[in-house]
Amino acid sequence: MLRVLSYSEVWKVCLDYIFRPYTMVVGAITAVVYYLWGFEGQTPILVCSDGFRVFLQQHCPVVAEQFRPTPWCWGGRLQTLVHVFIKSSPAVTYRNELIRTGDGGQISLDWVDNASSAAYPDCLSRPTVLILPGLTGNSQQAYVLHAVNQAKCRGYRSVVFNNRGFGGEELLTPQTFCAADTSDLERVVQHVRELFPQAPLLGTGVSLGGMLLLNYLARKGSNAGLLAGLTMSVSWDTLESCASLETPINRLLFNRHLTGNLCRAISRHRKMLETVVDVDHVLKARTIREFDERYTSVMFGYKSCWDYYQDASPGYKLPQIAVPVLCLNAADDPFSPKHALPLSLAQRLPNVALLVTAHGGHIGFLEGIYPRGEGYMERLFGQFIQAVFEHPGDLKWACGIRDDLTTSTQDT
Repeated sequence: MLRVLSYSEVWKVCLDYIFRPYTMVVGAITAVVYYLWGFEGQTPILVCSDGFRVFLQQHCPVVAEQFRPTPWCWGGRLQTLVHVFIKSSPAVTYRNELIRTGDGGQISLDWVDNASSAAYPDCLSRPTVLILPGLTGNSQQAYVLHAVNQAKCRGYRSVVFNNRGFGGEELLTPQTFCAADTSDLERVVQHVRELFPQAPLLGTGVSLGGMLLLNYLARKGSNAGLLAGLTMSVSWDTLESCASLETPINRLLFNRHLTGNLCRAISRHRKMLETVVDVDHVLKARTIREFDERYTSVMFGYKSCWDYYQDASPGYKLPQIAVPVLCLNAADDPFSPKHALPLSLAQRLPNVALLVTAHGGHIGFLEGIYPRGEGYMERLFGQFIQAVFEHPGDLKWACGIRDDLTTSTQDT
């Protein structure tokens, strides 16, 4: 017996007929995405001594966890691009301080004192994290703001070292910065140590900031004044990094943009800098190498850009570093090619650990479907600084650091 369908039943049948193919397609895509997501999840490679490995696995467990990149954002280039646009910028209120340098210049420091810290109510002994942003970066970068929040929620104090001319301050002398010149960082560490001589101090650097930190640690050795170091997305061999950034796709996506940012900074301080360099010639640079040839190597007295790049590359300087250092890199970082990572050297050193993810790009490390908030890099940062500040004795033992070396480091 035939039954007359109601209007609602007819409408339901029509919708089912219309959307069933789309539902099947969406379901298939979702299944593939989740399959690939699970397939792509890999445990990062941790290259270090046995003692350092035990310490990290016990107190910084994220190093042994699988890193699953955002399903729609696997490639290194995509991770590098997307994090700039999608990453949230937590609200942070800084206290700014300008300090003078020996040549009459000034450095802008942005502090988060964390005066309400319950874990460390005494400001004189409150652990302090010194943060070094990347090329053309400052305290307002999303990755810096997230790092500050990670430190704050654990009761620690933060101070961001803005490179000359990039913290909103004016140049008082015709000098900016480069990855090989550690004089400004030496001044900042000295200043922080003088303010809080009883507070343990940890340094962390991102990209060029990480290069600067490693070069500083290598130059100062046991007199670095830091309990430990943490770097993320460092370029270990500047020549290799330049070659990677000059490939056609990377040149289009990254090189020209970064060069433009550098040139705009030079243009902003033109009046001060034109006394020592040909600013018009510098502003015609279209790649980072051209910029360094026309500006950086000239500014800092190198015979050639090649000489500057050799001096700036931290990869071969690891044996000169005396404090524990953890370095995070992605194998698909377009700024730091995998073959340039100093894996074999790190394997032979008791105090250096290289953590390499299969994916993550440059300062990306995005995970989750909508990766706006805390990601892998932030979790590693938070766990490592807590491990260093809360278990300094274990860290010293794990890295074979003598008591007299630790005392020298803390008293500097």
